[in-house]
Amino acid sequence: MSVVLAFEEVGPCRVQLRIEVPAPAVEAESARVTADYGRKARIPGFRKGKVPAALVRQHFGHEIEHEVIERLVPRYWRQAAAEKSLDPLGAPSVENVELKPGQPLTFSAVVEVRPKIELRNYRDFALPQPEVEPSRDEVEKAIAELRRGHAEWVAVERAAGAGDRVRASVGEVAADAAADPQESEFEIGAPRVWPEVSAAATGLAAGQFARFIRREGEGDEARERSFEIRVLEVKEARLPAADLEFAKHFGSFDTFEAFEADVARRIRAGKQDEARHLREQAMLDQLTERHPMELPVGVVHHETEDLLREYAEGLARRGLDLEKAEIDWQSMGEQARPHAERRVRARLLLDAIATQERIEVAEPEFEQALAILARVQGVATHALRQRLDEGGELAGLRARMRREKTVRFLLGEDALPAAPEPGAGA
Repeated sequence: MSVVLAFEEVGPCRVQLRIEVPAPAVEAESARVTADYGRKARIPGFRKGKVPAALVRQHFGHEIEHEVIERLVPRYWRQAAAEKSLDPLGAPSVENVELKPGQPLTFSAVVEVRPKIELRNYRDFALPQPEVEPSRDEVEKAIAELRRGHAEWVAVERAAGAGDRVRASVGEVAADAAADPQESEFEIGAPRVWPEVSAAATGLAAGQFARFIRREGEGDEARERSFEIRVLEVKEARLPAADLEFAKHFGSFDTFEAFEADVARRIRAGKQDEARHLREQAMLDQLTERHPMELPVGVVHHETEDLLREYAEGLARRGLDLEKAEIDWQSMGEQARPHAERRVRARLLLDAIATQERIEVAEPEFEQALAILARVQGVATHALRQRLDEGGELAGLRARMRREKTVRFLLGEDALPAAPEPGAGA
């Protein structure tokens, strides 16, 4: 017996169902909920668990009705979705719930579903082939950076230059008053240091000072702030010798050449990772360009929110006070939306290709991934599985693994999975 009274498309990738729960099912669930309340109810004149059902309904009628709806709506929504072979992209929005004594329970469910995708060419891609073998200069530069990380900083009696470390006091100079200067130590030219600070400190020796202007903001909101920097000490780096003794800081090496080979290996691995990322991005860009489609608005909205949350978390990790920062989140959302659309489109296409090519995550693969994730988080595998399941994240993990497997297939890193024999099951 069908539980779907009506079905219609109400927008791109959006459908609405009017669903009916038969009266006998409503009565049975109502009786179960009433019995549950009766076992816990405390009403004067009756022993616990002995309150008549009619009196329980009289005292807790609203609560019972609410719980009956809470139990039946998800159950019959799933039945309706299966009946219509829907592939929902999230939980439905439930509206217009109607429940009268002795009558069926009816409600409307609006949900976003996957768009119909007509797959085109998803095998031939023009992919970049970046050079991954490190040059001699790259190896020497990497070793120089390692030596600089182990440098001894020694005070010198001269003007500061690029690469020197400076201890200085910096304070803002306003028209009405000067702010108390803050003492800090920084390396001239370092990425985290204001360029204006590095430029002002260059050429100053201990005891000397200079003023500089920093421009902040853009357009009508731009403003200039004036600062004074006073150098207290200049230090230069004295690097350790590039020899076997230095190499032993990073491992057990028999020769300095073996250390250089290890540095080259690490550079190569990093370049291979970057090359793989570039290849994947190029493949996804070409794939999405070949498959224009209408996207589910709600999913794109959630993806945009996820991008903004990731951005905000990154700012917070860098020490920015988000409550005081004047960030136009609406404008940021508009800028992030195209990226969110690309991500949603790519996921939908990868899922469609995985279905077409019968790419699945085998249970041993999934269990191994869970075990690795549990080990990284320092918890038992069964505890992680339970937590992910309770949070509704278990299916999402499997879906991500399936997409990653599909990406490897499209990049030619995995062979085409063998199709199951007829009658061998899904």
